[in-house]
Amino acid sequence: MHSDLALKLTADLFWTGLLVSLPVLGLTMLVGLVISVVQVVTQVQEMSLTFVPKLLSAGIAIIVFGPWMLRTLCQFTVQLWSGIPGMF
Repeated sequence: MHSDLALKLTADLFWTGLLVSLPVLGLTMLVGLVISVVQVVTQVQEMSLTFVPKLLSAGIAIIVFGPWMLRTLCQFTVQLWSGIPGMF
């Protein structure tokens, strides 16, 4: 295995990981930001007020984006396994 192939595989791995985790992380970050603004405006500092909505939004994001995330991971895995004979 050459070093450029290893770097390409690593870059593809990180890019796929970023794409797969982006919907869940982005949605929970957006919900956390909105809840933080609401807490600042109302001066209510309750820890469960931030935790529960972020947990629910992460669950909803996994339900909504789950098929796309699984399809993306399967495509990456198939591409990786089908490229094994050409690596050596």
